[in-house]
Amino acid sequence: MRILKALTVALLIINGSSLLAQIKPSNLSYVDPTIGGVGLILEPARPVVHLPNSMMRVYPWKKDQLDDQISTFPLNVVSHRVAWVFSFLAVSGDNTQQLWDKKFNILNEQLHPYNYSATNEDDGTTVQFSPTPRCGYFQVVFGGSQRHYIRLGLWGGTGKVDVNGKRSFSGEESFSGMKAYFYAETDADISNTTYKDASQHHRLLAEFGSAKTVNFKYGVSYISIEQAKQNLQKEISGFDFGKVKNAAYAIWDKKLSQINVEGGTLAQKRVFYTSLYRSLERMVDINEYGRYYSAFDHKVHQSAEPFFVDNWMWDQYIALEPLHTILDPKQEQQKLRSYVDMYKQGGNMPSFAVTFGDWPAMTGNFTAAWMNDAWHKGLRDFDIRTAYQGLKKNSLEATLLPWRNGPATKLDKFYNEHGYFPSIPLTEKETEKEVDTAWERRQAVSVTLATSFSDWSIAQLAEMTGNPQDKTLFMKRAGNYKNVFRQDRGILWPKNEKGEWIEPYNPKSSGREYFTENNAYTYNWDVKHDLTGLFELMGGVKKAESKLDALFREDLGTSKFQFWATQPDASGLVGQFVMGNEPSFHIPYLYNYMGAPWKTQKRIRMLLDTWYTDNLFGLPGDEDGGGMTAFVVFSMMGYFPVTPGVPVYNIGSPVFTKVSLNLPNGKVFTINAKNSSSENKYIQSATLNGKPLGKAWFSHTDLVNGATLNLVMGSKPNKTWGAASQDAPPSYMDYTLNN
Repeated sequence: MRILKALTVALLIINGSSLLAQIKPSNLSYVDPTIGGVGLILEPARPVVHLPNSMMRVYPWKKDQLDDQISTFPLNVVSHRVAWVFSFLAVSGDNTQQLWDKKFNILNEQLHPYNYSATNEDDGTTVQFSPTPRCGYFQVVFGGSQRHYIRLGLWGGTGKVDVNGKRSFSGEESFSGMKAYFYAETDADISNTTYKDASQHHRLLAEFGSAKTVNFKYGVSYISIEQAKQNLQKEISGFDFGKVKNAAYAIWDKKLSQINVEGGTLAQKRVFYTSLYRSLERMVDINEYGRYYSAFDHKVHQSAEPFFVDNWMWDQYIALEPLHTILDPKQEQQKLRSYVDMYKQGGNMPSFAVTFGDWPAMTGNFTAAWMNDAWHKGLRDFDIRTAYQGLKKNSLEATLLPWRNGPATKLDKFYNEHGYFPSIPLTEKETEKEVDTAWERRQAVSVTLATSFSDWSIAQLAEMTGNPQDKTLFMKRAGNYKNVFRQDRGILWPKNEKGEWIEPYNPKSSGREYFTENNAYTYNWDVKHDLTGLFELMGGVKKAESKLDALFREDLGTSKFQFWATQPDASGLVGQFVMGNEPSFHIPYLYNYMGAPWKTQKRIRMLLDTWYTDNLFGLPGDEDGGGMTAFVVFSMMGYFPVTPGVPVYNIGSPVFTKVSLNLPNGKVFTINAKNSSSENKYIQSATLNGKPLGKAWFSHTDLVNGATLNLVMGSKPNKTWGAASQDAPPSYMDYTLNN
């Protein structure tokens, strides 16, 4: 018996990890980067290989996940879906002239957050990639009997790539007003080098003689080639691909274990953890061991502090940044400090703070919403007074025009005087030169709404930053959304400079002349800071509820192809509701404010089941670097932050029977949803920390203190739970936040 016990213990020690894996697989095993890899209308989600919030990002360059040919790999994705630098591909052949445009034909591939691997169907060559924070590692095992090469080049900018002796490369590339650099080493000798254009050194073929395996490791820098070399020496000292791959795996395994779920289907777990992986891409830290280059003043700065760049605030203030506020508040405050530094360096508070500077995309001053939300959730370790000055400047002195940076224009001055952005009829020619006439147009109604919410956010920060005199001004501006709501029609309506409603006008078919990427049916609900006031404009809560019901049932009024010709971003349609675009994310939760939480539960589960699936078509719109998938993470857990700046969470319908969120403060926030299933999606009763909970929301304080939310789920709605008017979540103009 003792011998048997000893053998048993020995087997447990030897096979402990595999046995544990059988008991509870790593959450990383559920991640499938191919989910959403075919864009429904616009862009596919890419299978990005990276570490959470790190500078190095790589994926194979092809049309989408249905494409079986790799054109090249970027050595780094500089900015999500916007900028890439340098190119790399392993190619084989005896005629070098045929290799410059040769592609890698995929026989099979394996995709993970920490590793990419593919085999070439032509000759059996395999390519693998794994990352470190600032470096990458390709391992190539060549097949076939032809001559073997690595093809290196620029992505599309100016610069050069060079061979430095037998086993190293370097390069620099200019893009979008700044430069990137790389330094690379191999473990095999370069036997011959051929340049596409010997005078320019834009592309080269490096031959490796009889070597069958070539390890190619490299560092990237925005400072210099020498800094890239130092990055490589610090992060990948030797040639051990397995070591780099295993380290990347361990980082992802730990990060994804922060949230653990029980129950649900395998497909739902795959969707959830893939969404969590995607929500951990941005922002990225570009500090290179005590130094970073800032495109906001075009200088190299000495700093031990991370410098985070590359987010799209229009897409990410709604769900992604609030999610990171929970998962990593320390890092979130580092991001906030980075934004303040950008303002100090460049003179303006950025909106899309990409690697190469402030990219003036979309509309709104939504950095104000992010900072207000963070502050009122207890994130105070950033210079809020300086930040406030930048936010105020953006609102009062800069242009509000879409896709435009610069000082206020004639249209902005009109807004400041009259409280709405003026529109012109579709039949009239644009009169203002600053307006993009090719596609983006004025987006006048959306600009008014975005500015109203942004200014409400600024108003909440006025007193605590020593600017109490500003609060009255910004609170008045926060009500400007009312100026473009046509009460006799019950919907948003464009208004001209004379104060007249634009006629003719069809709320279903209007394009970017009046709205941003969606029509009036979506933006009718984009008043997150004053839902009480909005419902009053609609004729009261019950009429607002009927109008919200109609949103999910209203026909398009035309064919889909005609609708999408005007609104290609309005994908994932349910009636006029748009699941595939960020301004819609909060809308299903609005029933909680109307005394009908059961309708939120119904809609959320239907939307998740319909539009977020575990296959190539599993995303209803552009993923936007975590902007969309953060909505999935929140909603599958069972709650959502409807109004950034009001530190409460609306309860939806948890997909899993148990969710455990391990907080950085050592506490655990737990949701138990007894009996939850596809049928049992309705909340019957609830308790919070053992006490009855009769409202469909809880506070951020509840969450970070490690509360336990118990929900009993059933197949029929409990129409009285959370239905009392006094139990509605707070959303009215003069709601007082605790400072």
